[in-house]
Amino acid sequence: MSYQRDPYQRGSFQGYGVSGYGAVAAPDTRDRFLVRTYNHLFGAIVLFALIEVALFKTGLAYSIAQALMGTSWLLVLGGFVVVSWGASHVAHRAESKAAQYAALIGFVIMEAIIFVPLLLIADVTAPGAIQSAGLVTILGFAALTGIVFWTRKDFSFLGGLLKWGGIAALLLIVAGAIFGFTLGLFFSVAMVAFAGAAILYDTSRVLHDFPEDRHVAASLELFASVAMLFWYVLRIFIGAKRD
Repeated sequence: MSYQRDPYQRGSFQGYGVSGYGAVAAPDTRDRFLVRTYNHLFGAIVLFALIEVALFKTGLAYSIAQALMGTSWLLVLGGFVVVSWGASHVAHRAESKAAQYAALIGFVIMEAIIFVPLLLIADVTAPGAIQSAGLVTILGFAALTGIVFWTRKDFSFLGGLLKWGGIAALLLIVAGAIFGFTLGLFFSVAMVAFAGAAILYDTSRVLHDFPEDRHVAASLELFASVAMLFWYVLRIFIGAKRD
């Protein structure tokens, strides 16, 4: 999930023919935008799964895991943050559809690579955890999406909380990498709640705020939040299976 969203905050839609929160295009246009957004989200998830299958089938996953686990996790995390910000920035601002798609695909590939060590650990030490975590993630995402679409509630108030919560989580991750302490179950549970809040926030913006020509950027935001939810749900299942 990205917070570089200045062009799309409330009251800043004049360039897109929109004049404030909820004042969007005609319903049929908005419906087409929503269908495109969630089709692209589904495509991103399928692409992510196919990349992971290919990496494990070809044996590249083991080399990637060895490389990532053998280097500084801070470097990996820093690289991921840079790529995440860059992909979101391009998807939001690029006029070219090719550039927007390149940003989405590049982000999915980066996520797939980052996930390799965790998936390998789950596969070896906690059989069945990946499938269970995937099911919980799908059900959680569906429930949170349903809440937003059913209530039509404005969850933009979560933006500030997510910003500061994200900074706090990042500082904890960096501190853990530097000082060698483990972020355990309670941190994973807190991050699941954080990811759920991010899904509510992103879905609310997709429903109400995003310009109709930015379905690629909208799907990227949703995919990032779904991936984060899956990451921490999987961590919880790995810990439970080990115990």
